[in-house]
Amino acid sequence: MSTEQTATGGNYEYVIARVRSRRAALFDDDDYRKLVRMGTGEIARFMEETEYETEMNALGSRHTGVDLVEYALNRNIAKHFDDLLRWADGRLYEYVARYLRKFDAWNVKTIIRGKYADASREEVETDLIRAGEFDDEFLESLLTASSIEDVVELLENTRFGDGLAEAYPVYEEEGVLVPLENALDRAFYEELLTGLSGEVSRAMELYIEFLSAEVDFRNMRNAFRLARSGADIDPSEYYIEGGKLFDADEISQLSRNTDQLVEFVRESKYGEDLEEGLASLEDADSLMQLEQALDAALLEYSDTLSNRYPLSVCPVLAYVLAKEREVDNIRAIARGREAGLSEDDIESELVIL
Repeated sequence: MSTEQTATGGNYEYVIARVRSRRAALFDDDDYRKLVRMGTGEIARFMEETEYETEMNALGSRHTGVDLVEYALNRNIAKHFDDLLRWADGRLYEYVARYLRKFDAWNVKTIIRGKYADASREEVETDLIRAGEFDDEFLESLLTASSIEDVVELLENTRFGDGLAEAYPVYEEEGVLVPLENALDRAFYEELLTGLSGEVSRAMELYIEFLSAEVDFRNMRNAFRLARSGADIDPSEYYIEGGKLFDADEISQLSRNTDQLVEFVRESKYGEDLEEGLASLEDADSLMQLEQALDAALLEYSDTLSNRYPLSVCPVLAYVLAKEREVDNIRAIARGREAGLSEDDIESELVIL
């Protein structure tokens, strides 16, 4: 990337230097293995001695145990992503802001799942990540809505409105959340990859390459889910536009056979980077193992793009994925310890590279 592109596209050098510092502070696999052997109180004390100290101290008078850990995790991740927006200028700011809208989709899915499971408001709120565009007032209205139908109505005038309106009758008929959750993912990713105005630049090309890869992995996840489930579902209904690995016809065909799907991915541009992950996919016994292998593979591929293009948006977006992984892993450990799961069972739920 030339000096001119950097100047007009944003302050890449500054933001990436800050991101590298934050990335170095993330928990590593040894930290996760230590946490797995701790009780919930020990986990809280461990976190107080890390970069979560501020959140743990601020929330410690109101919450204890797993609740304290979860509230601290979500406040911390929102702070870090707010910092990204505070640091970034120009096009770089636009790229990051668009990408962080993924947490609007995450929060809506979390609220819908809570209402589906008849969870308490407090249980749902602990899982919200306030890093998207929806403000606290709007999230409050979604939290207090009396039903999933009311949530769908509140979202009518948002980017998710049309997709949810179309998916809601299918949800009512089948009684499962998959149509609603997929509608949220499709709306986010397809909007993310459209309307990218302005001059075509190398910065834009790399942004699109990163996002297209994430769409490919999302489509892979859906394809493997369908292939393993054996359900009589048209895979094209769950296809997300914007990736480069599949078209709708290919995903319909490949979703009928896991072995063919693995071989197709192995022969794709992702094959070399994903060889280890694909081997795990072939050996996996469950959908959870499949999805963890894909999550790990996406993280590895995002790091590959970051290493190839170190002065671009790729390291910034790769950091967002890595921070998500940290929060998900710590949450899984804390919940697993509270539920009395064995160390092996908890470790099996973690995404470890």
